[in-house]
Amino acid sequence: MKPAVFDLKHARNVGDAVEILAGSDGNGKVMAGGQSLGPMLNLRLTRPKLLVDIKRAEGFREFAADDKVFSIGAGWTHGEIEDGMIEDPTQGLLKFVAHGIAYRAVRNRGTMGGSLAHADPAADWVTTLGALGATIVAQGTAKQPKRYAAETFVEGAFMTKLAENEVIVAIEVPRLSPRAKWAYYKICRKTGEFANAIGVAILDQKTGMTRVLAGATDGSPAVLPRTAVRLAEAGPEAACLLVADELEEMLPNSNADTRELHAVAVRRALMQIVKEHD
Repeated sequence: MKPAVFDLKHARNVGDAVEILAGSDGNGKVMAGGQSLGPMLNLRLTRPKLLVDIKRAEGFREFAADDKVFSIGAGWTHGEIEDGMIEDPTQGLLKFVAHGIAYRAVRNRGTMGGSLAHADPAADWVTTLGALGATIVAQGTAKQPKRYAAETFVEGAFMTKLAENEVIVAIEVPRLSPRAKWAYYKICRKTGEFANAIGVAILDQKTGMTRVLAGATDGSPAVLPRTAVRLAEAGPEAACLLVADELEEMLPNSNADTRELHAVAVRRALMQIVKEHD
């Protein structure tokens, strides 16, 4: 199939992209790498009247850093992150996750911001950035950008908190200390596919960050705070004992088989955090 008819405009910069979107009456879509939006257009699962191309627009590949936060421009590709072309403030987690996204041709074009805006709950960045407690920075018609917590940014399948005239410009990622431990475990049928379940565990005793999260749910990732506290206080084996009960609380509408798959992914991440960093 081929896409339904649409107009195409090339934005020169962030402000231009916002202005074009604001004039589309809610019928515009932003395209960066196009690795998710392109197939959906061809299948006519989405039929925007206007596409705003930001691939070469200025302001989407900036980065800034201090000793606590690293801000990554939304236009950096998975492949560039995988190749270490920008600093990884997470002691290797971002690079590891980028390497497992789809296959290289997709990673060469797909962007972090595009993945977040597309909002497939099974996408790697949705889960990873939620686990890190990252902040998504979006620019709209207001003078000041808006900031959204990554863990609650996705409201459902392909649904986010972005307003119709907003575009993601950056992702603010907390720095992990050199002593930080992390594990990312993805259950899928073959390498590179979207996950059926994801487990993430982060333990950084120096900064006080301990996070455990189940991803690839029907909406936002499920943050497991009680499991995280147990991980910090008693270690991964003790934390594993809480996973199933906490997932039942956090995902009450999912069936038992689905919750168990997520529990397996989380438990394996918890146990892997020891094996990978010992």
